[in-house]
Amino acid sequence: MKRQERKNMIDFIEKIGNIDRETLMYMTDADIEHIYASIYDRYLEMAE
Repeated sequence: MKRQERKNMIDFIEKIGNIDRETLMYMTDADIEHIYASIYDRYLEMAE
């Protein structure tokens, strides 16, 4: 994963998922992608 892509995911998770940045900084790329996908799916469902 590119650095900018990870930063964007962390920003989204931090805003929508209400998880602090420090916790996210120690997670692997796979963890970030999983959390991002879960939150993004819920976000889309709520938007419908």
